[in-house]
Amino acid sequence: MFDFITTGPLALAIVCLVIGFVFLVKGADMFVEGSSSIAKRFQVPSIVIGLTIVAIGTSLPEAAVSITASITNNNALAVSNVVGSNIFNLMVVIGMCAIFTPVAVQRDVLKRDVPFSIACALLLLAFGFLGSMSLGRIDGAILLLLYVGFMGLMIYTAMKARRQGTEVPSEADEMKIMPVPKSLIFIVIGAAGIAVGGDVVVKSAVNIATNFGMSQTLVGLTIVALGTSLPELVTSFVAARKKEVDMALGNAIGSNIANILLILGMASSISPIPFSMEDMHDICVLIVFSVLVWIFAWTKRRIEQAEGITMILLYAVYIVYACVR
Repeated sequence: MFDFITTGPLALAIVCLVIGFVFLVKGADMFVEGSSSIAKRFQVPSIVIGLTIVAIGTSLPEAAVSITASITNNNALAVSNVVGSNIFNLMVVIGMCAIFTPVAVQRDVLKRDVPFSIACALLLLAFGFLGSMSLGRIDGAILLLLYVGFMGLMIYTAMKARRQGTEVPSEADEMKIMPVPKSLIFIVIGAAGIAVGGDVVVKSAVNIATNFGMSQTLVGLTIVALGTSLPELVTSFVAARKKEVDMALGNAIGSNIANILLILGMASSISPIPFSMEDMHDICVLIVFSVLVWIFAWTKRRIEQAEGITMILLYAVYIVYACVR
């Protein structure tokens, strides 16, 4: 579907790329809203909805692009999109929030989530080396199992906190319960928007890469990564404007974990994903940036304006490096 985009003029590809991003973002939003409404109707705790449907929902654009890329054998986009999105979430989304107002860091994020996200990136790097620069189906199955285990731990921790009366507010608390037919319509339209948007974005990105002589890896790291990270960027920007960024780092780290374990796990289970040396370098950059943000978070248990500016500047340097290498 939409094969004409790949071979069409550059202007068409750019327009389709923007349209694809709109479909991805709005589709993910409708899918999450419909799914959360049904879950709340069946009295699923808000914190569980937030940790599952909402958390995965913010990663749906990356999932659509990476899985579509895997199916259509444009696998170079799969790894670069995930790694690029993770770096963007970490350095730009959190950095922008910190510039507006200090980002408070929860204890569990410092002691459990950030180290686990670093371990996930290290595991991805190890799979690349051990798998002869390829992420195979067995690797994908391992990543998916790890994600299931991680989600199980999150839900257990959340339910325990709920019983003890120390439940952390979830984004799902603010979602309204819609009639079941309307919820189902939202789910179907949202899923269709995600599928169509993912296909259009991948084909547009391939066209743009061809026209500008750019590698698919570079396009995935920059244009596609930024576009698929729009939900996280918009949500965090609005939260920062309202001075409500207590869960900003936790949300970004949770999304990064889902991107590696769930999205690359599913994509490589469908079709083995080859790694380039550029991918390996970018994963190393992700690890270094993750450790740096972890250090920033340990100081005063928050990320302040100066650190946010530093993160934005480092991301700018990294993008320049990615473009000229």
